[in-house]
Amino acid sequence: MSGILYLCATPIGNLGDMSPRILETLQQADLIAAEDTRNSRKLMTHFDIHTPMTSYHEYNKVEKAAVLIGKLREGQNIALITDAGTPAISDPGEVLVRMCMEAGITVTSLPGPCACITALTLSGLSTRRFCFEAFLPPEKKERGEILEELKTETRTIILYEAPHRLKQTLGELFSALGDRKITLCRELTKRFETIVPTTLSGALALTEEEEPRGEYVLVLEGADRKVLQREEQAEWETMSIPEHMEIYLQQGMDRKEAMKAVAKDRGLGKRDIYKALLEAGEAEDEA
Repeated sequence: MSGILYLCATPIGNLGDMSPRILETLQQADLIAAEDTRNSRKLMTHFDIHTPMTSYHEYNKVEKAAVLIGKLREGQNIALITDAGTPAISDPGEVLVRMCMEAGITVTSLPGPCACITALTLSGLSTRRFCFEAFLPPEKKERGEILEELKTETRTIILYEAPHRLKQTLGELFSALGDRKITLCRELTKRFETIVPTTLSGALALTEEEEPRGEYVLVLEGADRKVLQREEQAEWETMSIPEHMEIYLQQGMDRKEAMKAVAKDRGLGKRDIYKALLEAGEAEDEA
């Protein structure tokens, strides 16, 4: 029988957050796959764990996954850990999990610390609906596209950022999204844990006063749905009803569906839309 891949969450700061179940799994596994064996060796030494380790990281995630799957097929049990937090969350572990699923190998997750969820619960912002963006992409075009998408994101947004890029990212968020509420979280679960609820403009001012240090989790207020609807309504009113209809027709809707959509966008009845289209048609005939 094949072995099992265990996704083992490790502390993001406070070693007291290591669960007994994860400790037992790390001790009993045949192999531990770690993002950085140098960092993980300190953790293993602290908990007196002597299980063999191998590296599994961003730069070997595909070829090493094939090697690990070979060991799992031989019946070995492997524990996957990241430098801190839950494997496969903004982490190359997602590749190994997918490849194990495709190979029919059992994967199970041992829950524990996760920086994005910890920050969200501390943010004071809405936790009912949220999206996780991790680090914004470094490539300028893709980064711009993501920021454009976030303009209309109504869920609470969670981002990761390094201290040396914090000011730039806050500036880009401010330019793209306006001055929204944001909570800056750093050193989570550690002695000097810092949670700062503020606004994007306030956060930018803080970076001028003090050099950012430590890894940050940014929890950002989502767009106001009512404001978006008003803006969309104003945009529709700048175009004629036939132009509005054409947008939906080009998306593949039939005329009846498109008329319903236009009526809803404009807060009108279907008869009003039909009448306007009829008048436009008569004008074209006369021309």
